[in-house]
Formats: sequence, structure tokens, C-alpha cells
Amino acid sequence: MELRHLRYFVAVAEERHFGRAAERLHMAQPPLSQQIRRLEDELGVRLLDRTTRRVELTAAGSAYLVRARALLAGVDDAGEEVRRVAAGLKGRLVVGCVGSATYSLLPALARRLHEELPDVDVSFRGEMLGPQQAAALLDREIDLALLRPPVDEPSLRLSRVREERLIVALPDGHRLASRRRLGVSDLRGEDLVVHTARGSVMYGAVVALCREAGFEPRIRHEVAETSTLVTFVAAGLGVAVVPEPVSELGIRGTTYRPLVARDARIDLVAAVRADDDSPALARAQEVLAALVG
Repeated sequence: MELRHLRYFVAVAEERHFGRAAERLHMAQPPLSQQIRRLEDELGVRLLDRTTRRVELTAAGSAYLVRARALLAGVDDAGEEVRRVAAGLKGRLVVGCVGSATYSLLPALARRLHEELPDVDVSFRGEMLGPQQAAALLDREIDLALLRPPVDEPSLRLSRVREERLIVALPDGHRLASRRRLGVSDLRGEDLVVHTARGSVMYGAVVALCREAGFEPRIRHEVAETSTLVTFVAAGLGVAVVPEPVSELGIRGTTYRPLVARDARIDLVAAVRADDDSPALARAQEVLAALVG
């Protein structure tokens, strides 16, 4: 038995006429009659009562019609589903984000993905440091990473998302908050709150800026999460150099000022596995590019 036999039977059952069914199927009537006979022979039951003018379903034929329609509908649904998967319109993705992207880019990206790819199940893992995301990509725990370069993994493919300015986060009322902008040298002698040295690109960027300005940073607190870092600043435990999107976090008690320096910018990149040919991932990257472009 083949699927075409089911389609032949359904056409005859619905038309109640071999001639009209043959027309509908774009085939000659004799081969259609022959195929229906073969189907009945294989099943060992009579599905149709034939007269010269009309075709009627037997009780067995009526029961078989219900199941045949369900089977064909299931096959059609499966075909449509795999076509949508192949087109990147259905699937599952996990996206990782560094802290600043968690608060600035993730909400807009989540909304846009839901609007444009409603049948792709997208979940997010926020506040992930770069090395965590690279390891999660290689372990196939996430599919798309938004992180800071450099990323020394040849099996990952990177694309630039945007360049972000660095700013200074200060406690409200801090002596430097009265300035319109700050230089790196203004941070000499200040207690600094930074991302943890283990795996944070921002830690290295802050240290490099201070050393280029001729002093060693006075690091008082290292934290893993951006929200914790800004909370420490708001509590008066120090000041911090952060990417500009961090200001969108909206923690009360914090003032932000532009940082004037030659290298006061940092990149945000998207990383994926180089061998990942997921159509849904390709679609999601297109959505991301359109969002930030």
C-alpha cells in the first residue's frame, strides 16, 4: 500500500463517482478503478459498492475514509512542518548575552524574534561572561552568543554587532558627578568596582585604560554580574567604567558621565559555531543584524 492509494480512495469516496475522481486526480478512469480494486484486495474488504450511476461507501469504507483522511492530513502536516524547519521558520534556539546586552539589546531582540519567527522557540541566558558563552557554544548549550572579543576559538564564527562607548558610573553626589565628562586620569586614586578578572574582557579593558593613563587602578570589588556592579556603585562602594548600554539598567542612586579617552570604546560581537547550518539560527542572525543596523 502506498500513500497514493489512500489519495485515490479518498477522491473516489468524496466524489462518489470514478469519472469525476479520475478528473480530480488528473488520471484515466480505468487505472483508478484498478488501483482501488488492488487496495480492497490488500485489505481483504469491500470499501465501495459500485453501480452504473453511483458509488457508495460500505460500512468498512466509511470507517476507512476517516482513518485515510487523518493519515493524509498527518503526512501533509509533516511535510509543511519540515518545510518550515528548512526555511528557518520553526525550531529552537538558546541565546547567551553579556551583562550590558542583557539589559539593552535582549528585550528588543526577544520582541523582534517573537514577531518575525513566532514558531521558533527562543530562550535567553543573560549575564554570561565571554568565556562562559564560548564554552557553552562548544558544548551546544547555547546557539548564539553576544559577547566581547577577543574570542580565541577557531571553531567559532564571529560577526560584529556594534561598537559601544565606555562611560563612568558614579554614586549620586560623588565629587566627579558635577563634571560633564571625565578622563581616565580622573579615576586615579578612586575605588573601582570591576567585573571579575577571571574571563571578563571589561576587566582587562579597564586595567589597560588606567595603565595607559600612567597609574595602576585601585580595584576594591570584583563582581560577576553587571547588575551587581551597578548596585555596588549606587551603594557608594566605588566607581566603575562600563559600556554605555549599562546606563539603561535604571538602578537608582547612580550617575553616568562620558569617558574621554582614545580607546574608550568596546565591541559587541555575535558568535556561533562555524559548522552550525541551522536555518533558524541564520534567520535569527538576520533579525539581529536588522535590529542593530
